[in-house]
Amino acid sequence: MTILLNTNQIASRTKIALVQSGWHHDIVDEFRLSFITEFKQIDGRIVDTFSVPGAFEIPLYVKQLAESGEYAAVVAAGLVVDGGIYRHEFVASAVIDGLMRVQLDTGMPVFSGVLTPHDFMSEGRADFFREHFIVKGVEAAKACAQTLNAYKQAKAA
Repeated sequence: MTILLNTNQIASRTKIALVQSGWHHDIVDEFRLSFITEFKQIDGRIVDTFSVPGAFEIPLYVKQLAESGEYAAVVAAGLVVDGGIYRHEFVASAVIDGLMRVQLDTGMPVFSGVLTPHDFMSEGRADFFREHFIVKGVEAAKACAQTLNAYKQAKAA
């Protein structure tokens, strides 16, 4: 079932959802924490958080939240790591394609903080990506707030 929302429906909702994968949660948590901190400073909506086992499970959960009628936007965060086999490329592509499909099918803004780092396995890289997820969380919060503000302005016009 496809539910296509309009900007009036989206602008009037008071909550957004953030879905994060559990793999490498110590790193992905940094995205969630920085997103929530930044978003609270620039938008008054509530952020409900959800966790799924891995990145591959994110798109279906995001779709269910988008179709729930409760949220103005959904944000996804995850880390798809190259563990020495090519499988990570397929997972990363499936997740990003799935998130875009949800956005196009429902009209719900979906923001991705699902990252596939290059050279994650080298020494010290986990710390680098932990810091990177902080930056990406802030950037996603700003993008989400700007998009929802534009929807609100379109509703007022």
